[in-house]
Amino acid sequence: MKPCYVLSDAERDQLATVLRSVAKNPYEDHEVFSRAVGDLVARGEVPAFFVGVCARVREDRSTGASEAHVLRNCPLDPEIPVLDLDDPVADKHAKKKTFIGEAFLELFAQLVGTPLLSYATRFNGDFFTDVIAINRYSGMQTGFSDSELVYHNDRTAHRVRADFISLLGMRCPEGEFIYTGFVDGRDLLDHLGDEEQNQLRQAQFVTPFDVLSRDNNGDLTVSEVHPILENHHSFRYLDTCTTVAPGAREAAKDALLALKNALVRADKTRHRIQTGDLFVFANQDGLHSRDKMEINDPARARQRWLLKTYAFRDGAAAGRHDGEWLDGVRGRVGD
Repeated sequence: MKPCYVLSDAERDQLATVLRSVAKNPYEDHEVFSRAVGDLVARGEVPAFFVGVCARVREDRSTGASEAHVLRNCPLDPEIPVLDLDDPVADKHAKKKTFIGEAFLELFAQLVGTPLLSYATRFNGDFFTDVIAINRYSGMQTGFSDSELVYHNDRTAHRVRADFISLLGMRCPEGEFIYTGFVDGRDLLDHLGDEEQNQLRQAQFVTPFDVLSRDNNGDLTVSEVHPILENHHSFRYLDTCTTVAPGAREAAKDALLALKNALVRADKTRHRIQTGDLFVFANQDGLHSRDKMEINDPARARQRWLLKTYAFRDGAAAGRHDGEWLDGVRGRVGD
C-alpha cells in the first residue's frame, strides 16, 4: 500500500523533539500522559505539517474516500529494546524508559479525533499494547503469536470493539515479508445479494472468544448471539470461527457461505509494515489479516514488534459507554 505521507528526516526529528518533552509514563497513568500530549496541541507546539496530515486522514474517513492510511518514517524511541518473548509485556515495562512511540500514537489519536480504548483484563489495562510473538501462543490464532491470521475484526466476540486500529512498526526485520491485509466492508457488500445481507443483519451467529481473552477471564467462552453485518458496512466476523448459532435457520448458513465467497472475491489492500510505518485502518468497517509471504529467518521474524492502539470513531462513540469505564479511567472497559 502506498503511504499517504512520508515524513522527511527533518520532519521526523522535529516531531520527535516535541514528543520527547512529554515527561510522563503512559503505563503508570494514561490520563496524565494523555493530558500532557493534549497540552502540546493546546500550546501550538505540534508541527503544522503533522496537523495537516491528520486533518487529511480525518477528512478521508468522513467522506468515505479511504478507511486505511499509511504514514512512513514516523518518530520512534532512540532505543528499541529486544523483548523477552516469554513475557514481552513485563519486559517492555522493565526496559522501555522513553515513550516517543506512545506519545506519537496518542497525538495522532487526538488530532484525528478518535479517543483511545483499552481492556482492563488485557496487558494491565494498558492503552498501548504490543503485537508480538508471545511464546506460549506460538501457532495459535491470535495477534500475539507467530502465526498467520485469517480475516477478522479485533475482539470480534466482545461487546465493545474498536472502530479503528493503529499499528506502529517498532521493529520490522527487513528480510522478513509479513503483510497486513485489509478489505473494505463496502467491497464485501458488492459481492452479497440483498437477501444475504438481510440474513447477515439478523442476530443468528456466534463467535468464540480468542485464546488470550479466555486465559485472562475463564468465564469467557463464546459471544452472545449477534449479527455479522451492522450499520451500512460494519462486519463482526472472524473467518473460520464465526458460525451460525444453534437452531439458526438454513438461510443463515447460506448467507455465511456467501460471505466466505465474498471475502475471496472482494478487492483487498496489503501492506508490509516497515520500521517507522504507521498503518491505521477501520476495525469494524472492514476486516484485516496477517499474511507471512516469505520468512527467511523464523527466529528473526518472531522479533517483529508493532505498538498498537484501539480507538473509538469519535467522542460520541466513546460517550455511549459513559458510566461503564473501569477504575474511573475513561476509555477502559471490561470484557
